[in-house]
Amino acid sequence: MAGKSLCMCADFPMKYILVTGGVISGIGKGIIASSIGTILKSCGLRVTAIKIDPYINIDAGTFSPYEHGEVFVLNDGGEVDLDLGNYERFLDISLYKDNNITTGKIYQHVINKERHGDYLGKTVQVVPHITDAVQEWVMNQAKVPVDDDKKEPQICVIELGGTIGDIEGMPFVEAFRQFQFKAKRENFCNIHVSLVPQPNATGEQKTKPTQNSVRALRGLGLSPDLIVCRSAKPIEMAVKEKISMFCHVEPEQVIFIHDVSSTYRVPILLEEQGIIKYFKQRLNLPIDDQPSDLLMKWKKMACRYERLLKVCSIALVGKYTKLSDCYASVFKALEHSALAINYKLDLMYIDSTELERSTEAENSVKYHQAWHKLCKADCVDSSTGLTLHVNSFIYRCHYSGILVPGGFGIRGTEGKLQAISWARTKKKPFLGVCLGMQLAVVEFARNCLNWEEIFDSLVFLCESCYLDLRKWEMWEKDDGTIKVIDMPEHNPGDMGGTMRLGKRRTVFKTENSVLRKLYGDEMFVEERHRHRYEVNPELTHCFEEKGLKFVGHDTEGNRMEIIELESRMNHINNSLSNY
Repeated sequence: MAGKSLCMCADFPMKYILVTGGVISGIGKGIIASSIGTILKSCGLRVTAIKIDPYINIDAGTFSPYEHGEVFVLNDGGEVDLDLGNYERFLDISLYKDNNITTGKIYQHVINKERHGDYLGKTVQVVPHITDAVQEWVMNQAKVPVDDDKKEPQICVIELGGTIGDIEGMPFVEAFRQFQFKAKRENFCNIHVSLVPQPNATGEQKTKPTQNSVRALRGLGLSPDLIVCRSAKPIEMAVKEKISMFCHVEPEQVIFIHDVSSTYRVPILLEEQGIIKYFKQRLNLPIDDQPSDLLMKWKKMACRYERLLKVCSIALVGKYTKLSDCYASVFKALEHSALAINYKLDLMYIDSTELERSTEAENSVKYHQAWHKLCKADCVDSSTGLTLHVNSFIYRCHYSGILVPGGFGIRGTEGKLQAISWARTKKKPFLGVCLGMQLAVVEFARNCLNWEEIFDSLVFLCESCYLDLRKWEMWEKDDGTIKVIDMPEHNPGDMGGTMRLGKRRTVFKTENSVLRKLYGDEMFVEERHRHRYEVNPELTHCFEEKGLKFVGHDTEGNRMEIIELESRMNHINNSLSNY
């Protein structure tokens, strides 16, 4: 504890840790960066994080989740890379949109300064203007408090997205080549994450890709202080020595991270290989060599996670099910909740398009397989969690529920509506988030209010129409029937940043609410939002008369935030995002 108290009162320059990647993208830089931050925070240091994405987009808001995974929403409404979600979960901090740097943001910043005349007529170039802008942005954002105590961070972990050698990342690499001298050696450290493949044909772990990656990094002016080698299986000592020799680093500067049962193991693997002692010496940090109580708790949590025997099974019905990163926050929220009650999560991904009648006509096998997976929720005795045998099929899980997350566009909407209808009629536990909540309203209107002719599959047609919702005007079809309404934030001319985004307050309008009880009987909650549609407040009485209660509103009472089915204690929907 002496080291921790010394660290908390120590006054030393900002320390920067740059994490780069080689050989392939998606190698795990985000988890490595988050784990390094976790270890340093456990030593009593205040840690912040910055993610650099070399794409030209201003932010991640207009991406399909299949491009880079889910779009993570921050308190300030920033739509950012999913790695910032990892930073927040690992480090227990709240980041800002400027903690995600993109090529688009940097060039926009520099061009705006040029238009303003800040460069006094000089030729604006990548070097020095773009590289200087990157360095300035990093130094300014590193000082922004991200903890509840609002104190300035002491460590800034910077993840450079992409792979060393990518042409779009070159200006950022050059910026940090210059920055290492500006920050001074004792305040700057480079960690390079590389791949050690093991071909099935030989079974031998290959070091050549890592050698080439480190050589390319050195050719660009950065020398790695630590080389983190990713592999499928634990790496042999001979391989470590070979990488040390050909990459010009000491053996203790080569760290191995093999595939593990959960990401909670990664900080422990790093700590076991002496990374705390290395950082203490390399960055001159006033910390102890031994792990703190916080890291010991982390280790216990990882061990507890691996020993879990009881399983909680949830069906996620969405349209981006081919890549698990598309719903990373949903998965993590469910996983953390299951861990809190000593259950292991079994999340079944069901493609909503495969639940639609059109799929039955095109590929009946996919259609019936999707419905078979969904119907597993009906084969479990939720009170006992016993294994049930139904029609020669065996299902083993303690409890089942259905979750419909957010999404955009018409594709897969009918399938989500079918899943929501099935959950309601079968009285299965159901949670709708963002679009999932709004579709639950549509499904109820269709099947309980008999508004089938209004809420048809063209429910998203109004995206092309301008609606002045500040006056809560309703757009009508030719026959006078009311269509789904849009929001004031929506601008049909622009797509980026035009939704209801960021942390917003939701006020419970009744004490008789399941979700209010789950929140500890609070009068209001503050959660993050990311959605484009709203329930028309002039129609809510029609739903409530039939038992669909709008139990949570925004502070003005105009936006319907949380709905619950009166006759069902386990049918909950809300418009909140990023749990």
